[in-house]
Amino acid sequence: MSQAESPITPDLPLSEPAEPQRRRRLLRRPSFSIGNIDVGAGRSAIGEIPISRLVTGNQISIPINVFHGRNEGPVIWLSAAVHGDEIGGVEIIRRSLSSIDPKTLAGTIVAVPIVNVHGFLNGDRYLPDRRDLNRSFPGSPNGSLAARVANLFMTEIVQRCDVGIDLHTGSDHRTNLAQIRADLDDPQTRDLAIAFGAPLMMHAKLRDGSMRAAATATGSTVLLFEGGEAWRFDRAAIDVAVAGIGRVLGRLGMIENGDSAPDVAPVESRSSGWVRVRRSGIALLDVELGQIVERGQVIATVRDSVGRQLSRTRANRSGMVIGQTQQPLVNQGDAIIHIAELLDVDQSSRSTGSEESP
Repeated sequence: MSQAESPITPDLPLSEPAEPQRRRRLLRRPSFSIGNIDVGAGRSAIGEIPISRLVTGNQISIPINVFHGRNEGPVIWLSAAVHGDEIGGVEIIRRSLSSIDPKTLAGTIVAVPIVNVHGFLNGDRYLPDRRDLNRSFPGSPNGSLAARVANLFMTEIVQRCDVGIDLHTGSDHRTNLAQIRADLDDPQTRDLAIAFGAPLMMHAKLRDGSMRAAATATGSTVLLFEGGEAWRFDRAAIDVAVAGIGRVLGRLGMIENGDSAPDVAPVESRSSGWVRVRRSGIALLDVELGQIVERGQVIATVRDSVGRQLSRTRANRSGMVIGQTQQPLVNQGDAIIHIAELLDVDQSSRSTGSEESP
């Protein structure tokens, strides 16, 4: 073989070029930035959104817990303690997030366990300016403290989300049956209300100044959960809400194998009202939450301090007991029992709204 000749070698199979690591990173889902945190895909983080400063000069902030899924999907917020004394939602959110794995989550969960931080710290339903935060939306960046908190929540949370679940309890020594209040005439909202699976779903008209009204106006789908009472952990209501949130996340395709359907399908109501006592005294209730009552049925008896019967209170409509007072001492005209009229399958879908508070 001459030096000019080269040995013949067989052709070797060519291997596929490896995909550059840099390209792989570019295909990752972008991180989610909010408040003081930047959450990568498939991760969770706890952070805060500054509100203002206390009179001491200390910073006060809204706490947040963000789960940013590895896969694309809806963005949902979970909020509680819009009224500072309604602490049940804090535990509902904690339990709901305990089973979420951001590595398998599709979409993003923005959890806000305490919206009204001032009220929560003071043990008060309202803000220090005595305004009801849930009558202050959408708020203003230059208005009252309530207006500023509402505006902050709208701009930092609501406007970045597709769906919201706002968690509430009864107030003023009243307890509520676990229920969903929503615009049941909107197909998507109705679908999620049914998926939630609370014992009752109430078609509730939007109220000016509420978070639900302001968020709906931006295009968000909003469910409002009511259950239990202020300053108490009602285990039955908490269980319903945790299971319901899991079902909604499953319905939205955010998690796999969401909680199974409830044992009993939700009943629907479009009208409700409170029953008031005719005499002052000590009231003994004869009905329980969730009980079906008939118009004219005795639901409470009022006696004086030595046991003499003063009056018997009767149901002013047929339906389901969805709220009741926990305060035995009553004054003439006090609301003691909340009854929701149930919608028959053949009843007209005409909306009448509901009486949310006495």
